[in-house]
Amino acid sequence: MKNAPVDNGRRRFLTVATSVVGGVGAAGAVVPFIASWNPSAKAKAAGAPVEVNISKIQPGQMLRVEWRGKPVWIVKRTQAMLDELANHEDQLRDSESEVEQQPEYAKNRYRSIEPEIFVAVGICTHLGCSPQYLPDSFSGQIQGVASGFMCPCHGSKFDMSGRVFQSVPAPTNLVVPPHKYLDEKTILVGDDSGVA
Repeated sequence: MKNAPVDNGRRRFLTVATSVVGGVGAAGAVVPFIASWNPSAKAKAAGAPVEVNISKIQPGQMLRVEWRGKPVWIVKRTQAMLDELANHEDQLRDSESEVEQQPEYAKNRYRSIEPEIFVAVGICTHLGCSPQYLPDSFSGQIQGVASGFMCPCHGSKFDMSGRVFQSVPAPTNLVVPPHKYLDEKTILVGDDSGVA
């Protein structure tokens, strides 16, 4: 039997075709594998910043959102609430916010970027209960203080800046999460990059 002549063109075609099909198959196998390294949508959502429209919050109202599985309060304080903050600082455990419970830009009397908008994690620093917002009936808890937050579980009390009163179980002020304003109507909770 005679050997047939070698068809180099056909050989090259088969080599290229096999390589292309093999490359496509390898890519098809690698893409899902690489994609599995990314966090799940649930994991992304659990730690992702939350964009909040604050344009409809009326003075004295509180808006609740969730960030990292925790309640976050956004309160639009009235002028009376802001004026009251200086009147009871001698009754607070940490009136100057020396314990690191807030970003540097919120280390002020208001514990906020803009005085009228207060953002805080709505979890008591004692045992993790959720305090109640008492916008006009807090004076029953602390005489002479009209507005604040009170934890019904163990009696911890916080003023309208989330600062803890003395002689209550909670050891520290409420936590102020990282946040920033995207514009006049929108806050991004969970990201403060670029805030001075």
